[in-house]
Formats: sequence, structure tokens, C-alpha cells
Amino acid sequence: MNIEQFRGSTVALITPFDKKGQIDEIKLRMLVDRQIDMGTNVILACGTTGESATLSHTEHQRVMDIVIEQVNHRVPVICGAGSNATHEAISLSKHAEVQGADAILSVGPYYNKPTQEGFYRHFRTIAESVGLPLIIYNVPGRTGSNIDAKTVLRLAEIDNIIGIKEASGNMSQIMNILRDRPADFLVLSGDDALSLPLIALGCDGTISVIVNEVPDLFNQMITSALEGNWNRARELHQRLLPLMEANFIESNPIPVKTAMAMMGLIEANFRLPLVEMAPRNRETLRAILDDLNLLNSNNQQ
Repeated sequence: MNIEQFRGSTVALITPFDKKGQIDEIKLRMLVDRQIDMGTNVILACGTTGESATLSHTEHQRVMDIVIEQVNHRVPVICGAGSNATHEAISLSKHAEVQGADAILSVGPYYNKPTQEGFYRHFRTIAESVGLPLIIYNVPGRTGSNIDAKTVLRLAEIDNIIGIKEASGNMSQIMNILRDRPADFLVLSGDDALSLPLIALGCDGTISVIVNEVPDLFNQMITSALEGNWNRARELHQRLLPLMEANFIESNPIPVKTAMAMMGLIEANFRLPLVEMAPRNRETLRAILDDLNLLNSNNQQ
């Protein structure tokens, strides 16, 4: 199993909606092409940034299908296929497999707060149900519970569980996984602002929000870090840090979709309970985009 193809910079792609709240398939295809043209290594469909929580199962499957079709084997595609119900995660995972995804990303079950043994059996059962590589997603700030390092390392022994997207922010935990992981187990940063320090510690890349806005610059940062060009990587990190932070001044993906609307790429449409960005935060975001020369002067959103 070639895990090297998932190293580097992965975009957690947004899902654009039209004014009626429906998936904007034309814009979605355009965004896929933009990412590939600007050097993104891997595309993730239906992650948190893709508003998977408010997609129906039919819509979730449709977004997977569009992204896989539009990518057309140009780069690897990971499909977000997680759920807090194991049988639903299996159903989404099987759909991704049939449609030709290269891997699945499976989030830790949310709300029901499993024990560590529950986490282990959940991911093992999904892995045994499909042939695709599976990447665990640990984001306790969203799910309400943490997958600890010992559980991750147990799961790493399962053949097609190939890595973890770590967004716990717990550096000690991540370092323990990095220290004790098998050689064929990927550790990917789930926090843009921590990507550079985590690569310095041995991480293999990132699954990122900011890549939606600045694919080229962030890809350059990740590539520079992986190649050991630390001066260039630090320079880009410091340049992009204000935008990395601004992307989380309100719940993701509100800021990133607002920024992309300001850049003239999409319309800033959300589904409840997500709403438009507060005016003061919009101005903060606009100033950062302006400083990075990302604003479309003809766009007044």
C-alpha cells in the first residue's frame, strides 16, 4: 500500500452552496481544478470544512462522486466517511470505495463519547468492512472525546489503517504517536498553525483549511518543511499565520468561505446552524486578505 501518496498538503475542500442552499456543482468542480492547478497534493471531500455535518447522505455521496469524477486520477482523493454510528460510517465508506476514492477519513464518533475500547472497535470494524486505506481523524474539540495515543498505536497495527489526522492540539500526545508509530503509519497535522512545528517533529504533512484560500503558498510551506528548507518554510509560516488564525475566529468553515467569497471564488452561503460572519470579524478578515494581495477588487461581498 503506497502511503507516500498521502504525504504533503491536502485540502479539506469546502462545499459551495448556491443561494437556495443547494450544492453548487459547477463551483465545486472549479474549486477541484483550482486546487490541482495550484499544486495541492491530495483532495479531501466531505470533511468538517466541507460542512459534512449538514449534508444529507444523498448529498454526501454526491459530493464524493463529483470530486472523484472531476479529479479523474490526477491526484489522490480522500473521502470523509465518518459517523458517530459505526454502521453509517461503513455505509459511507463502502460508497467511497465503489466510486473510486483512494482513501477514507473517519472521524472519532461524536456526541456518544466512546471509551478507548469503543474507539478501537469502531475503527477496526470499519477497516474490516472495506478495502480502502483508512485515516483516523482525532478532533476532540468537535467530537467531545479524545482518541489517546495508546489507542491510536493499537489501531496502527491494523493493515489498512494507515494514519491519523491529529487535531487535538496536544503536543505531548502527538509526539508519543510520532515516537512509537510503525514506519508505515502517517501522522498528518489537523491544525494549520501547528503544521510547521509538527513536521519538524516528524509529521508527514497536513490536512488543511487554508489551502482553500492559498493553495500555492501553503503547499510551498509544506514542501519546504518536508525537504528541510526551514528558512523558507518559516518565512511562509509567518506570512500566512494571520490568515491561519483568522480562519478560526468563528466556527470553521464560516471564515474560509467568507474569505473565498471576498476573493470572488464562491458565494458565502451556509446552512443553519452556521450563519454569515459577524461584521467586525469580516473586516478583520478582509484586512488580512488585503495584506496578502488576495482580494478581487471587483468583488464587493
